[in-house]
Amino acid sequence: MYQDSKILVGMSGEEKVYIYPKMANRHGLIAGATGTGKTVTLKVMAESFSACGVPVFLADVKGDLAGMCNMGTMNKNVQERVEAMSLDKLGFQLDQYPTTYWDVYGEKGLPLRTTITEMGPLLLSRILGLNNTQTDIMSILFKVADDNDLLLIDTKDLRALLQFAGEYAKDLSLQYGNMSKQSLAAIIRAVVALEGQGGDQFFGEPALNIADWFGTDYTGKGKIQVLDCQKLINNPTMYSTFLLWMMSELFENLPEAGDMEKPKMVFFFDEAHMLFDNASKALLERIAQVVKLIRSKGVGIYFITQNPRDIPDEVLAQLGNKVEHALHAYTPAEQKAAKAVSMSFRENPEFDTYETLLNLGIGEALVSVLDEKGVPTIVKKTTILPPQSQMGPITDAERDSQIKGNLLYTRYHDYYDRDSAYEFLQRRTADVAKTAQEQKAATERQKQSKKLAKSVANSAGGTIGREIGNTIGKSIGGKFGKKLGGNVGATLGRGILSTLFKF
Repeated sequence: MYQDSKILVGMSGEEKVYIYPKMANRHGLIAGATGTGKTVTLKVMAESFSACGVPVFLADVKGDLAGMCNMGTMNKNVQERVEAMSLDKLGFQLDQYPTTYWDVYGEKGLPLRTTITEMGPLLLSRILGLNNTQTDIMSILFKVADDNDLLLIDTKDLRALLQFAGEYAKDLSLQYGNMSKQSLAAIIRAVVALEGQGGDQFFGEPALNIADWFGTDYTGKGKIQVLDCQKLINNPTMYSTFLLWMMSELFENLPEAGDMEKPKMVFFFDEAHMLFDNASKALLERIAQVVKLIRSKGVGIYFITQNPRDIPDEVLAQLGNKVEHALHAYTPAEQKAAKAVSMSFRENPEFDTYETLLNLGIGEALVSVLDEKGVPTIVKKTTILPPQSQMGPITDAERDSQIKGNLLYTRYHDYYDRDSAYEFLQRRTADVAKTAQEQKAATERQKQSKKLAKSVANSAGGTIGREIGNTIGKSIGGKFGKKLGGNVGATLGRGILSTLFKF
């Protein structure tokens, strides 16, 4: 709920607990065990940022964030919480928000596409599950494409480039380094497997223009982009890498903004542990770099996960606004982890942080944020507000209406395939084959010409030679002289004409 130019997330007794928009780009964390209320907290914060004019991106893993386009209902649970927290006195009211739906498979939202080039060799290698050597080869292939002005748009462009590299590996190795055919074949297999998982759908054009995610509707609310991930989540590596690509796009395309009164955009990353699982050292360094530096671009990133220990310390240290729901600690290892979480908060003398963390109810959380001076606040036991929009999924008919009624529908709905690396290399292969065929035909014609010339020489030489031989034979006299003269003359004639045809 947006109130007094601040993000009201809950109440600690009679005290209001806010997130300050000026500090919202210092990133944040929403954590807690399954069923403790993380999704509601995410929804409340997203609605509040939208209400203050900040665009929002949400990864909808379970499908229960889609209802933000509809006004909420005052059901029993909402009514009880409104009365218990005296929210009616604060101006709480049900509301709806400008929502755009996306889906990398184009089934439950506008097709969200990118190109092979925009994904880059490092993230693409992670999607493909390549080892370090194969990742290096992927970087070389991107360099080959750049040097030869080859557009890498979809997976068939990448396959065409891999096949080209395989055919000319020896020549390319002199300039770019060795690329074994075994490694190239392994990469091709990975690309084919990716296409079977839907990669041929989300690599293509029109590619997403991140600028379309910014702006407000006619009421001044920030646009909310909801990426349906119910199918995408079945491929955890694809899910996490695709969201990391979007974070990278924001980082690379937005200008420096410095400190602002409110963020340019807030990005909510659900199931955040998937981003770091099995990530290479280079990728972890990339993630940490983006999280550290994207703040200056005016973007806030909020990670949602079950346990803070799912996130590397280098990234966790950058998260200034923390909402921690209940943690379960049944084993010694879990108890140790819970104690570590409780110690990360600035202690409140009114209660034991560790004991409170283990005994929080549904919809309750320990909250610590950065105040207006950037100082972490004392941790507070907080009851989270109810959402103002519809909680839960929407019908297929409602979703279809929202998708087709969106102004971006005509821009992104239809796929197109422009001239790129695949088409260029196809033409090159055809030209090479044509040239080879022409050279073969020319060689064959040359052989036929020589054969014909020799035949003509033999034929003409015999006739002329016999005439000469007859003349010689007559001078010798008799049948013997005529026969001898004919043979000698034919041989002489063929020799003369063969010599002439050589010139």
